Amino acid sequence: MKRLHVIASRMLADFPAVRRWNDTGDVLQGSLVRLHRALAEVHPTSVRDLLALATTQMHRELIDLARKYAGPMSHAAHHDTNSFRPGGDERPGQGLQRTDLASSMAGDDDPELERWAAFHAAVNGLPDDQREVFRLVWYFGCDQEQVATTLGCSTRTVKRHWQAARQAISAALDAPPA
Repeated sequence: MKRLHVIASRMLADFPAVRRWNDTGDVLQGSLVRLHRALAEVHPTSVRDLLALATTQMHRELIDLARKYAGPMSHAAHHDTNSFRPGGDERPGQGLQRTDLASSMAGDDDPELERWAAFHAAVNGLPDDQREVFRLVWYFGCDQEQVATTLGCSTRTVKRHWQAARQAISAALDAPPA
């Protein structure tokens, strides 16, 4: 459970709009509910498979929360706490420039949120070996030697999978929309 808390905290750091309204415990709880539902249909055969499923559920939870706070009718869209007012204007609602993800969105078609969704989709679309190495390094914060030990392979193999995964994700994100 401690490992999942650390992973949720790392992932939440990439979602400032969600972090403004939810803490790590909230994200972890929502992810665990999703994980519980997923376990009714999927039966992981190893701890690695279970952790991979857990991180997938955390991605989905964070993206759904970001979308929740992104809509024009959300309470986040009309909340000006910690907003920046150019020229020191103290009147509420005058000259607001919001910098967090949620308030910068005009709706569900925010490029930053869509890029994160595309990033996680690209990770999920990697071949099994690359996806596993990528998740262990990126989400779990393992170094390449730890990954090699965990997977029972050489560090060179891990480096090769890590580089291939990064290139594939980069290519997926830079590809024109279909």
